[in-house]
Amino acid sequence: MEPTKRGRVRIEPTAKRIRAYLDGRPVADTTAALMVWESPYYPTYYFPLADIEAGLLKPTGEIDHSPSRGDGKVHSLGSREDAAVVYEDSPIEELRGRVKLRWDKLDAWFEEDEEVFYHARDPYTRIDILSSSRRVRVEIDGVTVADSHNPRILFETGLPARYYLPKTDVRLDLMEPTDTVTHCPYKGTAVYWSVAGRKDYAWSYPAPLPESQKIAGLVSFYNEKVDIYVDEVLQERPKSPFA
Repeated sequence: MEPTKRGRVRIEPTAKRIRAYLDGRPVADTTAALMVWESPYYPTYYFPLADIEAGLLKPTGEIDHSPSRGDGKVHSLGSREDAAVVYEDSPIEELRGRVKLRWDKLDAWFEEDEEVFYHARDPYTRIDILSSSRRVRVEIDGVTVADSHNPRILFETGLPARYYLPKTDVRLDLMEPTDTVTHCPYKGTAVYWSVAGRKDYAWSYPAPLPESQKIAGLVSFYNEKVDIYVDEVLQERPKSPFA
C-alpha cells in the first residue's frame, strides 16, 4: 500500500506482527500497526488501542502536543511512567484511537519473531556490504592512518559509502579507544577511537547484527572528517548529518 502524508507526517501500514515486551511479557501485540515517521530517519509504531493489554494504560494528565498529530494524552503503561501517548482526537484520521509506545520505555521489541534494537527499522533503508580490491588510503593532516587493498564497502540508503578496513591495515599505534558507543538497528553497537588526537574519528562493530556480519571487527573512518583516497583519487568529503 502506498504511504500517505498528512501535513508533515508520513504514515504507512505494515503487515508485520509487532510486539512490545514489559517485565517479561508482551503488553502490545498487533498485526495492524502503523509506521509513522515522526522524524525523517526512521518510523515509530502506532498500535490500535485494542491491541494493548487491557488495564495497563493509565492517564497521567499530561499532554504531548504536536503541530501535525495534535494533542496526545500521555499514559503510564503498567509500571512505566510516561510510556505511551494516546491520540483520541488527532487531526489525522488514521491516528485516532491509536497508541504510540515510547521505544526506550519498553524492555524489548519484536518484528515477527526477530528482536529489533534501538529504534524501528525503516523499510526503505537498505544495506549492501561488498568486498572490493580497490585500494583505500586514509589520511589525517597528511599522515596516512590506514592503507588497504582489501576493503569492504558499506552502502546504506541516504548515507555516504563507508569503507571498512582490516585492523592489520590501520595504524593502531595512532588510535586510542574512547567511551563513545552508538547503536544502529541494522548494524548493531559501535565502539569508537580517537585517531591522531581527533576524537571519535573511527569506529568498529565488534559483534554486528547478522545482516552486517561482513564488517565484524573492521574499522571505518568518517569520510566527512578525513581525506580518503580510492585508487589514489581523493574523494570529495560528503555532506551528511555527521559532517
